[in-house]
Amino acid sequence: MSETGYVAIFLVGLLGGTHCVGMCGGIVGALAAQVSGERAGWPLHLAYNLGRILSYAAAGALVGAIGGLGLAFGPVAKVQLAFYILASLMLIALGFYLMGFTRSLAFVERAGQTLWRRIQPLTRRFLPVRGAAQALPLGMLWGWLPCGLVYSVLANTLVSGSATRGALAMAVFGLGTLPNLLLAGMLLSRFRRFAQARAARIAAGLLVLGFGLYGLFNAVKMAMLL
Repeated sequence: MSETGYVAIFLVGLLGGTHCVGMCGGIVGALAAQVSGERAGWPLHLAYNLGRILSYAAAGALVGAIGGLGLAFGPVAKVQLAFYILASLMLIALGFYLMGFTRSLAFVERAGQTLWRRIQPLTRRFLPVRGAAQALPLGMLWGWLPCGLVYSVLANTLVSGSATRGALAMAVFGLGTLPNLLLAGMLLSRFRRFAQARAARIAAGLLVLGFGLYGLFNAVKMAMLL
């Protein structure tokens, strides 16, 4: 995966953060309610988000390794093209999903519910959160919450071709989502209203949609060279 690819993944995380606020707003709101004062809240929010990003990186390593196996046991150029088309289509679907025009990724989120039903009960062990030592494992568990945004970026890690690059790509994505969730935690009511405003979601969706269309354009060029 090129440096440009990592930048694009970071931007998808940043732009898709409006969706993150909706998905994880409840837990960051609970963290904010646990403490008094902005300075006291930072360690909890940072620990929670570090745990979440670590889980993203673990998922990226797994999917990246699967992509590497696909490249090892098939015609490399054709397998890469198939992965690239899949990743681009997932980004296009994500763009429409963020804009609220379709529930196209709902089926992907439902597929992750089986795993989440096993993980969710474990989160109760760390609630209520009293310190970073509880917030970190809580974030690691919540990182597996079924999310169309996360799954769309995971599809892109197939192209990375290795566990290491897949983990790096998902860590970069997690860092992209970080500003939105930190702001949602520390400035909860005002920022959540902004992030969930229709105009903000449409703008983010259009930009992500643009990434997907650009990827399909490149896929057409790749196919012409085969």
